[in-house]
Amino acid sequence: MTPRGRPRDPSADDRILAIAGRILLQKGIAELHIDEVAAEAGVARTTVYRRWPTKDHLAVAVIADMQNEVPIEPSDDDPATAITEWLNTIAAGLNAIRHAGTTTTIDPRSAASVAELAAAAARHPDIGSQVREQFERRHQRAVRAIEHAVSIGRFPTTVDAEVLVDQLVGPLYYRVLITGKPVDPGYVDRLVRQGLPDAPTGKAP
Repeated sequence: MTPRGRPRDPSADDRILAIAGRILLQKGIAELHIDEVAAEAGVARTTVYRRWPTKDHLAVAVIADMQNEVPIEPSDDDPATAITEWLNTIAAGLNAIRHAGTTTTIDPRSAASVAELAAAAARHPDIGSQVREQFERRHQRAVRAIEHAVSIGRFPTTVDAEVLVDQLVGPLYYRVLITGKPVDPGYVDRLVRQGLPDAPTGKAP
């Protein structure tokens, strides 16, 4: 049987997400409007709504697309540096979202966009589930990398990989959402040194 209706255009998804992402980062979530996204993407509003039923869904999809594949490459030579680079990538993404839509008249430490995303996850159970699944995938990639470093003697055997990931990533979100303090490379280095004080650095012998 021939499917009814027009076939879905996979390229439209990428185009919509790219345009929505640019608008979100330039103007903030409050100024992300489906009409504007659809017009710039050259699609009907219904095309956007079929994929993302609310603006909240679209905004979370944009952030998921930006951060879903934060890489962490297990390193036999220098796993502490690999962990540091991974955390810096997360921090850079958080900073980009935190500064979304800010101007010279707005406090650049504002966590409004991050907080709005958290609120969106709370408003929509399906969004909350999507966000948790995304974080769990990223969490488990880091856990596996740390467990590998422990197994080859690069991290101490006392390291609990699950807890260490929480200890390293959690403070980034705390500073963005609560204190407004920088999440810069200097802070990330301090986090890693505090979390892995006995881990050897540099190339493995």
